[in-house]
Amino acid sequence: MTNQSVAVIGSGRIGRGWAIVFARAGFNVNVHDADSVMLSGAISAIRESVGDLNSYGLIDEPVETIVARVRACPDLVDAVRDVALVQENIGEVVEAKLALFAELDRLTAPDTLLASSTSGLPASAFTADLEGRARCLVGHPVNPPSLVPLVELCGAPWTSPETLTKARELYARAGQKPVTVNYEISGFLLNRIQGAVLDEVMSLYEQGFASAADLDSVMSDGLAMRWSFMGPFETIDLNAPGGLADYADRYGGTYRTIASERVPFSWEPDTIRKLHDERRAVLSKDDIEARSHWRDRRLMALLAHRRSLQTKDS
Repeated sequence: MTNQSVAVIGSGRIGRGWAIVFARAGFNVNVHDADSVMLSGAISAIRESVGDLNSYGLIDEPVETIVARVRACPDLVDAVRDVALVQENIGEVVEAKLALFAELDRLTAPDTLLASSTSGLPASAFTADLEGRARCLVGHPVNPPSLVPLVELCGAPWTSPETLTKARELYARAGQKPVTVNYEISGFLLNRIQGAVLDEVMSLYEQGFASAADLDSVMSDGLAMRWSFMGPFETIDLNAPGGLADYADRYGGTYRTIASERVPFSWEPDTIRKLHDERRAVLSKDDIEARSHWRDRRLMALLAHRRSLQTKDS
C-alpha cells in the first residue's frame, strides 16, 4: 500500500478504470475532466464498478475505503499538484495532446511521470518540444484497465531509461502487468498482435471459409483457452516433446506455407457491412451496452478464478 498520489485526466471508461486501479492499490487519485458533466458522474460510476469487483471478491478493502481515495478535481492545477504520475486519457487527437502535455509539463514537478493511454499515437508525436520530455511516455492499457492488467510502456527516443524504470515499478505497485516496448512502433505490441489475428479472421470470412460465429468460436473455444493463461511462445514450447525448437522443426514448414498463401484483408466496406449485419442478427445495437457489462462480469469471474489458482499454486 502507498499514500502516493496520481492524477487521471479524462473521466471516461478508461480514465475511471485507471482511477480504480490506483485507488485499490492505495494511491490517492485526483480525477480531472474538462467536461464538467462527465466529471460530475465519475465518482458514482467508479463506486458502482468497485461494487461489482467486490461482488466477485476482487478487492481487499471495503468499497467506500477505495472510493474515498478518489477525488473529482474541476481544476487541472489542483489535480496535478504533488502527484507521482499523470495518466492522460483524452481523445486520440494530436493537437489536443500537444496542448495538454504542454500544460502538464508546465504545471507538474520535474520528477512527475507524464503518461498517455493512447492506443495508437507515439509519445514522440506530442512531447518533442517539451522541456521535460525525458519524463514522458505512453502507458497503453487494455480496456478496461481495472479488469485487464496489461499496460504497455513505450517511450519516445528522448524518454530517459530512468523514466521507464520508474514507470514500470509504479504500475507494478498498482497491480498491473507492465511490458516494455523497446522502440516506437505503430499500435505498440498488443494492437499489432490483435491486428494480425483480426486481419486473418476477416480474410478467412471474406473468402467464405467460415461464418463469423464459427471464427469467433475458433478463438473463444480454441486458442483463447490456452492463451488466457500462457502466451504463444510458451504454448508452442509445450506442444512438442523437445520444446520450442522441436515444434519449429515439426511445423515450421506448415506455417511457411500458410504465410505464403495468406490473403491480407483490405477492410473492404462490403465485407464489413456483411459482418456487421451478421453480428446485428445475433446482438441488436441496443443490447451492445448490456453485453459489454456481461463481458466485464465474465472478466471479473476469470480474474477471481485466476486469483484462486495463484493462491493454490503458492
